[in-house]
Amino acid sequence: VIRKNRTKPDVAEMPTPNILHPGEFRSFWIRWDNGTISCGCENNSQPFISWTDNEYVPVRYVGVCTGWGATGCWIINQGAPLPGYGGGGYGSNTCSSCWVGSSGGSVPPNAFVGGNDSTGEPLYVIRSSFEGGLLPGKLVASHGTAYVPWGGNENAVADYEVLCEFGGRWVACSEGNIPPNALTAGQSEDGEPLYVGRVMHDGSITIGKVQQTHGCCYIPYGGQELNFQQYEILVS
Repeated sequence: VIRKNRTKPDVAEMPTPNILHPGEFRSFWIRWDNGTISCGCENNSQPFISWTDNEYVPVRYVGVCTGWGATGCWIINQGAPLPGYGGGGYGSNTCSSCWVGSSGGSVPPNAFVGGNDSTGEPLYVIRSSFEGGLLPGKLVASHGTAYVPWGGNENAVADYEVLCEFGGRWVACSEGNIPPNALTAGQSEDGEPLYVGRVMHDGSITIGKVQQTHGCCYIPYGGQELNFQQYEILVS
């Protein structure tokens, strides 16, 4: 489906039986050109779904996620333009990352360690749907839960996705600055992209979310959502 402003009814819908397979990656392309968004399969220049928006919408960010309770991995490549299409592409900032669904404190194989609790326990990079957004946060395995910062609180979430198979690094930033190739891990309830950040605080290195328009990194810690203007951000 194609959905505008995350509201129903969907503006376009197309049945796609057997288009995915649980045992292998399948390749697709997505194109935005003169108000028309379209999607098709690799090696086929004809889209299987498209829709034209008569309202001007500047495209600044491109992201992917699963829906309807599904889980999966995405590998984003910037390839050559399709035949007959001369437009440019958008650089990838997902670095072949893989988000693996989990719950109850479980840690998938090859989970990315992003910090440590004040006790020295490893903290893993996660994201979870919460209050209309998809929020980065931390997994504390010994607590049997993950946490995301939102609304001034450290919010426990039982179901989450863990960042795995990721070879990124941390870059020092401040006041909402977003470096090239920063990992886009989710979005706010208003649709603003959110990035993975971390902060040294009270003997811990705690993972949270960077929201550019707020000029800070928020971390879930000690029952609260704390904000810091100096932080590190995860990049590919």
